[in-house]
Amino acid sequence: TMPKEPSVLRQNILDTTAAILACGIDPKKCLLFRQSLVPEHAELAWILGCLTNVPRLLRLPQWKMKRASQNSEGTVGLLTYPVLQAADILLYKSTRVPVGEDQVLHLELAQDIAQHFNKKYGEFFPVPKAILSEL
Repeated sequence: TMPKEPSVLRQNILDTTAAILACGIDPKKCLLFRQSLVPEHAELAWILGCLTNVPRLLRLPQWKMKRASQNSEGTVGLLTYPVLQAADILLYKSTRVPVGEDQVLHLELAQDIAQHFNKKYGEFFPVPKAILSEL
C-alpha cells in the first residue's frame, strides 16, 4: 500500500520466492505464482469492493493504526486492502486459511463478504474458517 521503486518490488519478489523455497515448500508439490500476473485477483476485489461498505472498513483496527503511522489520512489502497485479501481467499474458494491473531478481523470481513455475496447471488463462495497458530 506504499509506493516503492520498481527495482525494489522486483527484488522483493525474488527474495520472497527464495524465502518460501528455503522454508521447505516443494515446487513439485505446490504451485508458486506471482499474484500480480492473475488479473482475477483485482477483478474480484473490485466486485467485492462494490459489496462492502466504507464504514465497515474504517472500523478495522489495522486501518486506524497504519493510517496514524503514515501521518496522513491514509490511502484508498490502504483502506481497501482487506477487500483485496478477501478476494485472494475467495477466488480459490478456500475453506481454511492460516492467519495470525492480527489478521482475524480481516478474515471475518472475508467471511461476511462471502455470506453477503452468497445471499445476494446464490451459494458460490464457501465461508472460510481460520486456522490459528499458537506461534
